[in-house]
Amino acid sequence: MHVRFVQVDAFTSEPFKGNPAAVCVLTSPRDETWMQRVALEMNLSETAFLQRRTDGSFDLRWFTPATEVALCGHATLASAHALWESGQLQANQTATFHTKSGVLTAVHDGDWIELNFPATPETVSDPPPGLADALGVTPVYVGKSKFDYLVEVDGEEVVRQAKPDFGKLSTLPVRGVMITSRAASPDIDFVSRFFAPGSGINEDPVTGSAHCCLTPFWSRRLNKTDLVARQLSARGGLLRLRDDGDRVRLAGQAVTVVRGEILE
Repeated sequence: MHVRFVQVDAFTSEPFKGNPAAVCVLTSPRDETWMQRVALEMNLSETAFLQRRTDGSFDLRWFTPATEVALCGHATLASAHALWESGQLQANQTATFHTKSGVLTAVHDGDWIELNFPATPETVSDPPPGLADALGVTPVYVGKSKFDYLVEVDGEEVVRQAKPDFGKLSTLPVRGVMITSRAASPDIDFVSRFFAPGSGINEDPVTGSAHCCLTPFWSRRLNKTDLVARQLSARGGLLRLRDDGDRVRLAGQAVTVVRGEILE
């Protein structure tokens, strides 16, 4: 049986920027061993697998080349984009996904797609031994969410110029580590980068799920609920964000760059 897939660049309106994800809409159930093998073959930060339910919603799972993850923003955005673009959902329909992190939704907002995700706020934390050395930065603040460490640093150039030791970072007992600061540009509120070598991704180009932590953090710091963020990876990406209490709204754009079939 052949399985069709698309590769979508998320959190960008331009091909070959943002964060690429493969999206497979399954017509019959597949086991997680098969899904993990496909994700390894795709060799992208995430591959999303969807299967329609009888009520028109979708089961959604995300896999890196190394492991299944509990929450992924860019592959959810890519999935919604793929469903609307292919006509499997109409443009005025909400995309509803059943996931390991509960029910997630996506809606059209002009040229943007808005995701509704659970907030994952951090709490202040003592940095684990070797964290600052592994990042090569001097932290201003360290916090920990349910998934990741958040490390605030003193300025955008520190974020941009950081050269982490991925071997050392991979030993930390968390999904990943984000570094962040206020932005230098007046039209951007904050910047970040995200590293997850322990999950098979040295640096993720644009990390929607990290912004479930970064949004409440910067909302408190800047005393505003609506924010604009840029992730400073080599590919880069832009996000519009809203702190909605125990939820976070993440908006981005997406563009399809590859269509194909998995031949079995």
